[in-house]
Amino acid sequence: MNNFAARDVDVVVIGAGQAGLSGAYHLRRVGLRPDVDFVVLDHAPEPGGAWQFRWPSLTYGKVHGMHALPGMELTGADDGRPSSEVIGEYFTRYEDAFGLRVHRPVHVGAVREGAGGRLLVETSEGTYAARALVNATGTWDRPFWPRYPGQETFRGRQLHTAQYPGPEAFAGQRVVVVGGGASGTQHLMEIAEVAAGTTWVTRRPPVFREGPFGEAQGRAAVALVEERVRKGLPPRSVVSVTGLPMNDAIRRARERGILDRLPMFDRITPEGVAWHDGRTVEADVILWATGFRAAIDHLAPLKLREPGGGIAVEGTRAVRDERVHLVGYGPSASTIGANRAGRAAVREIERLLHQGPTAEPSGDPQPPVGPAGDPAAVPG
Repeated sequence: MNNFAARDVDVVVIGAGQAGLSGAYHLRRVGLRPDVDFVVLDHAPEPGGAWQFRWPSLTYGKVHGMHALPGMELTGADDGRPSSEVIGEYFTRYEDAFGLRVHRPVHVGAVREGAGGRLLVETSEGTYAARALVNATGTWDRPFWPRYPGQETFRGRQLHTAQYPGPEAFAGQRVVVVGGGASGTQHLMEIAEVAAGTTWVTRRPPVFREGPFGEAQGRAAVALVEERVRKGLPPRSVVSVTGLPMNDAIRRARERGILDRLPMFDRITPEGVAWHDGRTVEADVILWATGFRAAIDHLAPLKLREPGGGIAVEGTRAVRDERVHLVGYGPSASTIGANRAGRAAVREIERLLHQGPTAEPSGDPQPPVGPAGDPAAVPG
């Protein structure tokens, strides 16, 4: 395919969440210029990545382990404010401080092979011909909805975590919450305060982690996820192998019976859910807190998937195409992992662009001075 009418750039970054902004920061750090040598495309309407879509009751104080972006600390945040506001404002300051010039809203339809070894990135604002790609599209756009017999007959309401409006919408209703992750437990504990009744069902017994979770445990958990993507299997979340951290709120909920879990039901009825042993639960709402899958369908023309269903990745590089780097994918899906992945991807891309190894970059891009005369960022 020729590159007629495509704009040539060295690198396209798809996604402006934590991983995408980290990648863009490090591209600047090695001397590439935003909107000249690289572009950052984001299909969300505002800065903040997936955080901007979080429910209002997820306050910043409830966020587990939000790690600052490279080069700018997040300080003085009010734990009582919605995380969508706190992190959205932080990402806005970050983009402005480093002049990242994020294009939004821009939808990426497909990435294809172009002429001259370039990748054609087809978008709603035109086509880019890139020498390398940083894919940081995350998972928020691909909520996972399991299928169960009778699902279409349910007379109540079904919704996914991606649509969760906050607990007030469930006042006086009987709610079945499906899923044993962090979102499921948070939803359940909130809804239980206002609902007529709640039922919690999970495929596997949830594991609550007691005691400290140090660096060694974190490395071991990430290694398990990394092994899957190295084999080309679809990635699992890091929390799926670490378990859920025990805290006072969870202890109280367990004491009150809110976190008494049932095994997964076998079918859905017009009135609720049912098990093969004859147990039934009537429900007005089924809330699927069943997670998300990687949003990588736009990469399909490159044929990067392995027989196991995932994209095999070494570090951040797609095994089948050294030009493609996946950040915030699998083991780098945590906020600190996304930061590290952005840096690692840019190291590899710089070598590719220069056709050989390069020295470690020195110095951070200098942010502009803010209107009050204070630097807009703290060097990291």
